[in-house]
Amino acid sequence: MTVKQILFSISLLLASVATQSQNFLYQVIERFSFEGFAGFANYQGELQESVYTFSQAKPAFSLGGRIELADRVFLRGLATYGKISASDKYARSLEKRKRNLDFSSAIYDASITGVYEVFNIAEKRYTPYIFAGVSLFHFSPYTYDSTGTLRWLMPLGTEGQGLAAYPDRKLYNLNQFSIPFGAGIKFAVNKNIAIGWEFRFNKTFTDYLDDVSTTYADYNILITGKYGVSSAEMAYRGDELKGGSQTYPAAGTKRGNPKTKDWYYFSGITITYTLFPKENFSGNQKALRDLRCPVNVF
Repeated sequence: MTVKQILFSISLLLASVATQSQNFLYQVIERFSFEGFAGFANYQGELQESVYTFSQAKPAFSLGGRIELADRVFLRGLATYGKISASDKYARSLEKRKRNLDFSSAIYDASITGVYEVFNIAEKRYTPYIFAGVSLFHFSPYTYDSTGTLRWLMPLGTEGQGLAAYPDRKLYNLNQFSIPFGAGIKFAVNKNIAIGWEFRFNKTFTDYLDDVSTTYADYNILITGKYGVSSAEMAYRGDELKGGSQTYPAAGTKRGNPKTKDWYYFSGITITYTLFPKENFSGNQKALRDLRCPVNVF
């Protein structure tokens, strides 16, 4: 085989690969939609026992997109930012109000979910949908002490995490996996845009979104840690209340419930923008052809 033949064969191979890549890209574009979300974030745990509530909810936002895998079946990817926060002062239990704990945390969540729409929205103009998948999230609970100074709670080991006296209590990981699932309903505004309302729940595998899980550590042991008295001050804050108990609870006194894991969830308005909706498919094909570039073969 001559050099010219070799070069010609290579050019044909490259042209074939380029054509296949272009076709794949066009198929993705045909099936792709942008997605956005704006609403509220909240959590369920030791400082917020309601399964679902808007009490103490904070803002949340998402951006991402989805691709249609089959009729009414989509793969969706979202990046979400939200904030969760709760305080014992709103608790129904007098015992918890006397404990006087509170926390806040940002939630950074990246999720991949499969979505199933019940109806073809182009035909019905609306559709309920369900979804489930997996997400990776980051959190880091904090509070403000009596002087107004921000305190990150995980490093303090407020339940004796990281101390030799409590080998079964490890400092918890701030990066965790969760299982997002939920449902929603959307309505077609026009052939490109749909708006709706969604509920998204995230089951986690940690009980420390709020830094509360097990029992009070021994005071004298807790203050021997890296952060000393600060750890005990953030573990029990009843002494900050007017007329509150100045006595730190006895070691082993219940502080949380390790048998139940914490949850976080989002609810709010969604918007979907479809680049090439099925409604006007022939026109969409022309728009796609206008995007294509010819492949030259020498």
